[in-house]
Amino acid sequence: MLHNPHHQQLQRPRRRCEGTAMGVIVLDLRPGNGIGPFSLGMPICEAFAQIEQQPNIYDVVHVKHFDEEPLKLDIVISFPDHGFHIRFDPWSQRLRLIEIFDVKRLQMRYATSLIGGPSNLATFVAVYALFGPTFPGICDKDRGVYTLFYPGLSFAFPIPSQYTDCCHDREAELPLEFPDGTTPVTCRVSIYDGSADKKVGVGSLMHKASAPPLLPGNLYMEEVHVKLGGELYFSIGGQHIPFGASPQDVWTELGHPCGIHQKQVDQMVIHSASDPRPRTTLRGDYFYNYFTRGLDILFDGQTHRIKKFVLHTNYPGHADFNSYIKCNFVIQGSDYNSKQSITPSTKWDQVKEILGDCGRAAIQTQGSANNPFGSTFVYGYRNIAFEVMKNDYIATVTLFQS
Repeated sequence: MLHNPHHQQLQRPRRRCEGTAMGVIVLDLRPGNGIGPFSLGMPICEAFAQIEQQPNIYDVVHVKHFDEEPLKLDIVISFPDHGFHIRFDPWSQRLRLIEIFDVKRLQMRYATSLIGGPSNLATFVAVYALFGPTFPGICDKDRGVYTLFYPGLSFAFPIPSQYTDCCHDREAELPLEFPDGTTPVTCRVSIYDGSADKKVGVGSLMHKASAPPLLPGNLYMEEVHVKLGGELYFSIGGQHIPFGASPQDVWTELGHPCGIHQKQVDQMVIHSASDPRPRTTLRGDYFYNYFTRGLDILFDGQTHRIKKFVLHTNYPGHADFNSYIKCNFVIQGSDYNSKQSITPSTKWDQVKEILGDCGRAAIQTQGSANNPFGSTFVYGYRNIAFEVMKNDYIATVTLFQS
């Protein structure tokens, strides 16, 4: 089922933009690129940052995801007041498709012209007048929809059942008006990356949209290779960060941390797989937080050397969702089957097949018995511990030296 945790329905007091009649907003339409502040390929955390910057516009926001199998369906951020939603690939968490599903609620600006909203009906004639001629579209008789395609942009028009014969073939011209004198009006606009020359629209055509390729050297979704008990290796930047490195070493390799904070209680109970009791840290251990890399580094408060790494998967349904960008780790070690690796997509049952059983879990409540996401479970092995969500996916990986 689609899951809407209540703290992810970002409901705020109703405040309307000045100058927007009936709550209708105007967003710039960029075919093949995006709409308003939302650009194809952007990570989901950047989309949330845009939403938080304009709470008076995006005051009702729904986040939808498939709780049981988070990699199966898109993560969707929906703006019901404005009639559109944005779809993120569940693995990369990058924006792949924008769909305007209620064109009367959203006014789009293209060049200097407006289309959509209650006063600028997006009729077939209006679309043609604004975007120019294009190849004949595709008629889906089963759905009763005709789709017109431009590079990175498509318009779907509903066809009344009695007039589906107006489109004799799969590729057909749509009449400017039906025999009863009515004219086709857009029911859905899709914005997608047009570089692959794919035709994206409603139904099965929707699945053809993919996020644009990352530019060479982009560190997003960089593979971070883990040598258990040894080091992290960053595949694009080429940095090696071993256990025992100093803050200066890390600063030099990874740059300025996003945050630094003192560690109070060891909630990850990772010092020993056989001793799952929380321990209070007395020595003033402290974390470097690299939110944009999905990574925390814990330093010993006395020796100022790395003693622990925490890698985050950023799955929706976890209390830390949207605090970190997803860390694309690859874990392989000499002390288990080196042909199989553990990644953010690996489920807990697969981890146990690779590493063997590890006994009972410690239960983690994220610091609150009233946490709406429920508890997670922590399993410890030599040099590594896994925080596992109730859907069997890994939330965090903690690395340490036994």
